Amino acid sequence: MGDLPPSRVSRLKPFSHTGVDFAGPFKVTMSKHRGIRASKAYLCLFVCFATKAVHLELASDLTMNTFLAALKRFIARRGRCSNLYSDCGTNFVAAHRYLNELFAKAASAESITWHFNPASAPHFGGLWESAIKCAKMHLLRVVGEQILTYEELNTVFTQVEAILNSRPLTPVSNDPHDFSALTPGHFLTLEPLTALPEQDNTALPINRLTRWQLLERMHRDFWNRWSKEYLHNLHQRSKWHLSSTPVKENVLVLIKSDNLPPCKWQLGRIVELHPGADGCTRVASVKTADNNILKRPVIKLCPLPLEDS
Repeated sequence: MGDLPPSRVSRLKPFSHTGVDFAGPFKVTMSKHRGIRASKAYLCLFVCFATKAVHLELASDLTMNTFLAALKRFIARRGRCSNLYSDCGTNFVAAHRYLNELFAKAASAESITWHFNPASAPHFGGLWESAIKCAKMHLLRVVGEQILTYEELNTVFTQVEAILNSRPLTPVSNDPHDFSALTPGHFLTLEPLTALPEQDNTALPINRLTRWQLLERMHRDFWNRWSKEYLHNLHQRSKWHLSSTPVKENVLVLIKSDNLPPCKWQLGRIVELHPGADGCTRVASVKTADNNILKRPVIKLCPLPLEDS
């Protein structure tokens, strides 16, 4: 396995080095009137190499013009990227040629360097392929056979973007009284991303929900699915044969909980370990930000990735 490129480990402005890819299709309509035929729409995903923040755009097709429109919206909201990485899709290649013609007449400081993966090598774009998997797999399960309007699907994509950018990456400090974690949202808004309060309507049948309640239901369902998968990935270990890395006191951990609203992560610091008769610690006491002491099994506590080193 090769070393990470400099663009992945350098201190850069968010989205200076960006990977882009498409996912879909999703069925949409342009209005809510009867008899309107459904058409296809696609997810255009941009991922930052340095912060792993994502930006989602809704695209009506896979043509060059539609991608250029999505790229313009992305640059207008996130700033110009200096390097763009993608596969050899025909829309990307055509957009690259078109932009080169424009940049030839502009100042060199405004140009975008485009990097293409070798043909038949999707693993060269593992960063954006992983982000596509996180978004697409759960979106297809959450949206299902529902046909949303263009505006409704765009709202769902934007909420999914906030959920993906709210995931904790690493503790902000080693202070035992600090319960905050760094997220991709910090690099975009300088503070953690939050969601507006909403009613929990997961117990209601789908056919009894209004259109707005349906969007809230999709938002919460995506959060429930993706957050559990993310916590599971943080806590992978070899089953029974090898001992996992033991937890330590004052380590910032994510506490698995099934009842949290979207974009809300429960963080705590381990204050006491409770080893068993064999010397292995399977239970720990965790102090949360509101000074509550929770006693939880170790399998429900996920140290943030850089805490293990």
